[in-house]
Order: sequence, then C-alpha cells, then structure tokens
Amino acid sequence: MEPARGATPGDDAAEALLGDLERLVQDVVRASSWWERHGVDCAILALSLFALPAGFLCLHFENVLVFAIGITILGVCHYTLTVKGSHLATHSALTESKRWSKVWMLFFVEVCTAFPAECGRYNHVNMHHGYTNVVGLGDSSTWKLPFLNRYVYMFLAPLLIPILTPLVALERLRTMELWTALRTLGLISLGLYSQYWLLLNVSGFKSPSSALACMLLIRSLLAHPYLHVNIFQHIGLPMFSRDKKPRRIHMMSLGVLNLPRLPVLDWAFGHSIISCHVEHHLFPRLSDNMCLKVKPVVSQFFHEKQLPYNEDSYLARLGLFLSRYEEFMVHAPPITELVGLQ
Repeated sequence: MEPARGATPGDDAAEALLGDLERLVQDVVRASSWWERHGVDCAILALSLFALPAGFLCLHFENVLVFAIGITILGVCHYTLTVKGSHLATHSALTESKRWSKVWMLFFVEVCTAFPAECGRYNHVNMHHGYTNVVGLGDSSTWKLPFLNRYVYMFLAPLLIPILTPLVALERLRTMELWTALRTLGLISLGLYSQYWLLLNVSGFKSPSSALACMLLIRSLLAHPYLHVNIFQHIGLPMFSRDKKPRRIHMMSLGVLNLPRLPVLDWAFGHSIISCHVEHHLFPRLSDNMCLKVKPVVSQFFHEKQLPYNEDSYLARLGLFLSRYEEFMVHAPPITELVGLQ
C-alpha cells in the first residue's frame, strides 16, 4: 500500500481547515428547507412502507412476471428500510427530536433489520465513525472472513447475511441488560413474524417452508452490493494505528471513498452510503439528501486545498478486490506511513 505523501499542515492548521469546511456546509444547511434536510428521505422511507402491500399481493399471482415484480418490490423496500432507514436513524438524521430519533432507531434497526439497536449504534457510530480506518477498531474488519476464498466471499457469502444477522443478534442479547434484551427480542420477533405471517395470509403461501424460502429470497435481493459497498469504501485505502492517526479531516480524506451515483442503490442504501460517503463521514448527522446537496461544496473545498478526494466505480473496485483479495481481506493491513501528517 502506498504511503500518504506530500506536505500537509500541522494539527492547528488541520483543525482550521475542518472549521472552514464546517462553516461552508452549515451555510448550506441553514439555507435549506425542512423538506431538503429531512423530508425527502422521510418520503422515500414512507413510500417504501406504502409499497409493501402491493409487493405481498403480487406474490399471490401465479404469473412469473408478476411474482418477480413482487419480489423486486419487497426486496428493494426491505433494503430501503433496513439499510437506508437504519443508517439514518442510527445517526439521528431523520428528525431533530431526540425522542423520535430513538423510536425510529428501534423501528428500523430492531423491527426491520432484526439487530439490537444499541449494538448497531455503538459498532457503527462509536467505533466505525470514531476510528475510521484505525486497524482493529473502525477498519471494517467485521466484514472480513479470511477462511473463505475470494469467489465464495464475494458471490456466495452475501446470501448468508439474512440468516447470520438474527443469529448474531441473539448472541449479542447475552451482553445486554435483561429489560433491553427482552425488548429487543420482542421487536426482532415482531418484525420477522410479521413478514412470515403476511406471506402466508396475504401472499397465499401454502407451507411454512415456502414462506421462509421467500423471506430469504427477499432479504437476499441486494445482499451482494450491500456486502461489497461495506468493503469497497474503506478497505484497500490507507489504514492507521490508534496512536498514529491523522487529524479528522485528513483521516476522512485518505480513508473514505465515494462510488458513483447508482439509481437503485441510491434509493435503497442512500446517498451517504454510495456517492456521498466522504461527506457522510465528515458530517454524519446530515441526511442522505443533504449529503448530496453539500457534495459540490466538499469536493470543491478538497480540491482547492489539495486534499485527497477518493472516487472510484463499482466495477473497478470489484475487479480490484478480486485481484488483490489476499492482500486486502486475508492478511493484516499495513499501517500507512503518515508522511507530513504527524
């Protein structure tokens, strides 16, 4: 891995740079309406909820095309609620109310995603965002399965995500307080059983096994890009040690990558996970729509200040990971030499 090179300002100058960028972004946020700050993303999530009955009804028909449409509707809606909804709710980006932020986090993370909300928030917000690309803390290492070969990992392992998620959730319940564990177990059970019940009673599946198989198909529809995106945007970029990491603006410019706009993934995962990941890591409480709105400001600032602004295509990253899988996903990543950043 190439070391970070080039003379950069010291700590005070780095803080000043970040302060300048924050002021520019806050100007954009203050000039934006509620619809731009929260409404657009809330509308996308609401449309996904309202589309669910149509998806379940489509599965009732024997026509293959109509059935495929139903699977597509339910699969895309599932990932919109579980990935986009959970991500925004975890960052309290859906509303400025603390109480409603808590409610939405429980709904999207526990009911929809079948994972403990507190664990998800700690792992993502406290660790991944707090220690982005710091080896062993926020380096996306939870996605590494070094005992799998590249083709199994990249193309077969994603199909296990819908099964592993509730199993990992059950394991995490052991570490939680009794009341929190019972609440989490109840909400996860509610979400899973609701989908199962609707497949039996609305979609008309005749047997539990067929309904469970359909649940797996729906929850696996976008599992491949979900896994890929989680590794593409950090692994393979500069990695740091806890005691030798750069200031925040340099850490995010070096260790985070944006993918191009991809319509289906923009809708289901959100701009902050796809094309505005750099902006999201710098300003994690902004909604997806606001990350997209401030992106020109951030990219122009980075280019003017000669800071790295990482961008690459989905196919290019896929090819890179297939060709360098052993280096990125099996061996421990080397610590980047922080030339000029100490």
